Amino acid sequence: MRVLAAMSGGVDSAVAAARAKDAGHDVTGVHLALARNPQTFRTGARGCCTLEDSRDARRAADVIGIPFYVWDMAEEFHDSVVDDFVSEYAAGRTPNPCLRCNEKIKFAAVLDRAVALGFDAVVTGHHARLGVDGLLRRSVDLAKDQSYVLAVLTRSQLDRAIFPLGDSTKERVRAEAAERGLAVADKPDSHDICFISDGDTRGFLESRLGSAPGDIVDGRTGAKLGTHNGAYGFTIGQRKGLDLRVPAADGRPRYVLSITPVSNTVTVGPREDLEVDVVEATRPIWHEPSTEVPDCQVQLRAHGEVVDADVAVTGDGLTARLRTPARGVAAGQAIVAYRPDPDGDIVLGSATITAGSRAAAHA
Repeated sequence: MRVLAAMSGGVDSAVAAARAKDAGHDVTGVHLALARNPQTFRTGARGCCTLEDSRDARRAADVIGIPFYVWDMAEEFHDSVVDDFVSEYAAGRTPNPCLRCNEKIKFAAVLDRAVALGFDAVVTGHHARLGVDGLLRRSVDLAKDQSYVLAVLTRSQLDRAIFPLGDSTKERVRAEAAERGLAVADKPDSHDICFISDGDTRGFLESRLGSAPGDIVDGRTGAKLGTHNGAYGFTIGQRKGLDLRVPAADGRPRYVLSITPVSNTVTVGPREDLEVDVVEATRPIWHEPSTEVPDCQVQLRAHGEVVDADVAVTGDGLTARLRTPARGVAAGQAIVAYRPDPDGDIVLGSATITAGSRAAAHA
């Protein structure tokens, strides 16, 4: 097959491209230039999509022996990922920009362009597996598993995707990179949001949304406990940085329970008030033939806990009834449903969380 290898400049994408070539594919490497002004993106090893990454990707392609190009996707990235990130926070939700980048850039804009140019598939360095049955599964390295951020992909997108690293641990990938003479073998993984150059998410949002003073209130009594400069600076489950002026009577810490953009109010309370056992979500991408799955597991955020649940999909909605209450369930995050399988947990589908609640509220 003629395949396009998305090369971020990290060790995973480099080894994925090399394995694709070893498998007999006709491989072309491409690095995505995502910044309108590259100087505004992170530099150094902690980000991704940096100028250094572009150079590292080119050097890796040279070592592997494949053609290499840089594609300017800055406008698409800004419109689909950066603007979405800002608008989601403004609406009181907590987005996952890496998930949106996979959905809108790597497996929409890039895949569409690749197919138009005659490529059969896109290769990435994600740690996930596509079985011979075509189903998306968790990586064998559960600590590095990225099936959660790939669960937004449609069946047609998965049919044109290749994930060569899903059967390997990250330790093995690094060792193989060293054996191949790839300079990125010891390069640290990226962790930060690539388009926030200094890592200050609240400052980034304030520069775009402006200061918007509001109240922080007690979820049980309604009493005013403090003020803030923008509800967009908070997320569900947050404990630090609340700057509360009234201490709790019992001395226990308080957490963000909800964010209400209309009134610009942040509501806080004790940890137990974060618990939900019903999760509502919208825009499901569902691969399972049945729309009711009584025995599955759901993951509610990247690298988050996995909870046993009963899931039902109806039209443009999804409802998950959790067997064990979960905390910190934030609107805007993805809920991903899995079915345990001897060959690796199978992704049944995903949806975007709109709300979490206690079952008693539905009685």
